[in-house]
Amino acid sequence: MITRRDFGIGLGASTLAALAMPAFAQNTPRRLAMPPLLDTTTSGRFALNAQAAKVNFLGQSDSDTWGFNQPYLGPTLRVAHKGEVQAEVTNTLREDISVHWHGLLIPGEVDGGPHNPVAPGATWNPVLPIDQPTATLWYHSHIHGRTAAHVSNGLAGVLQLSDGQDDTRGLPSTYGVDDLTLVLQDRRFDRSGRMNYNPGRQEQMMGFIGDTMVVNGQVNPVAAVPKGIVRLRLLNGSNARIYVLSMADGRPMHLIAGDNGLLDQPQVVTQLALASGERAEVLVDFSSGAGTTLVSRSNPNRGMMGGMMGGGGQSSGSFPVLPFEVNTTLAARIDVLPGKLGGTLANVDLAGARRRNITLDMGMGMGMMVRSVFGGSAFSINGESYDMSKLNFTIKRGSTEIWRVRGAMMMHPFHVHGVKFQVLSENGGPVSPRNRGWKDMVLVNGEAEIAMRFDHAASPSFPYMFHCHILEHEDGGMMGQFAVV
Repeated sequence: MITRRDFGIGLGASTLAALAMPAFAQNTPRRLAMPPLLDTTTSGRFALNAQAAKVNFLGQSDSDTWGFNQPYLGPTLRVAHKGEVQAEVTNTLREDISVHWHGLLIPGEVDGGPHNPVAPGATWNPVLPIDQPTATLWYHSHIHGRTAAHVSNGLAGVLQLSDGQDDTRGLPSTYGVDDLTLVLQDRRFDRSGRMNYNPGRQEQMMGFIGDTMVVNGQVNPVAAVPKGIVRLRLLNGSNARIYVLSMADGRPMHLIAGDNGLLDQPQVVTQLALASGERAEVLVDFSSGAGTTLVSRSNPNRGMMGGMMGGGGQSSGSFPVLPFEVNTTLAARIDVLPGKLGGTLANVDLAGARRRNITLDMGMGMGMMVRSVFGGSAFSINGESYDMSKLNFTIKRGSTEIWRVRGAMMMHPFHVHGVKFQVLSENGGPVSPRNRGWKDMVLVNGEAEIAMRFDHAASPSFPYMFHCHILEHEDGGMMGQFAVV
């Protein structure tokens, strides 16, 4: 079961008994550190250097890691929501990488997918033409067949789009004080304390699930927060795990943003599901002075084949994600929840929209295992495994489409590059509160219907991807590509 060491801040004994207990040697909790902030809103430029390093996560042995500008993960990039941004990506590693700007609505030639590799020793200098509302996005390597390993090693970070108006909205905005960036990942460590990504055949089928919680690249941190309203920018940076988040003491979270921007007003939620690649922003009230802990239910993605599909490290019960401790020396800038946020609920004009069916396919039973053993692909979309040399379809620029996306055998987080979309329905019924805003991902639990307008160009040489964001599924072939012309 997923673990946290010396967990207990903000929880009573009865709650502790229900949560996961340590599996490794104890170590002392430390204050959570934020990723370094690279604020480019004035300069309009940033540089990322992909590098190899070593990190001692558990106070035992060093782990071999990768990162951007640091040993593990990358800095938080803050960029203006409008205008051109000059990026510089240098690869000092020994294999190709890429940097996909996940959630940015930009042309395919600078999207950073599998067709934008950066070779060892090379530098990529894309100009990113940005024009979209404020949002919490992210970036990560996206080399086909290696995305899962690259992200697991540390090639990922948060990207914030900013219009500088958060103070006017009454939102917490002091980075690392009342505005916390939280990269949530589950990782696995061997007996020597080394981070270990070595998925077996079953984990390649279900997606890799770790046994230890890591937040911002740290094991067992405690977040210090002011006695007031605190903003949590949540990124599920795990390979496959779905978090079902809540506060251990039952206090509400106020959802203010999803994947691709602010909502019109806060929505009260007591539980928030977050699939791999999804983001959400919530406000939490600490004005009482009492701390609490962000917890998650076990991964709900257990498939449809009982024990065979439900094992491979899938945990049961609940586990702690991150304890919060109120520190009265920190400035509490915001003590009232905002009423209006200035964002919008998703609302696509559906007039003339073309309909398209998308099926996320997994081979069945022994046939799936046989294909895996002999080097074939167990994963596909509409019956076709990903082929970099083949376009799945071409879409007219400026057109609108409605996609009915169906997932086989388990839940699949589905991502489309180059667009934001509206979730129209889930299994033929109403949309859950977390999916009412603009999205670039949707967790398909059976069937979801989404609508999007294709405003940005993607040539056949630099197409957009659409894929399952369980990274082992994506690498295994559950991905397609399309041009927008």
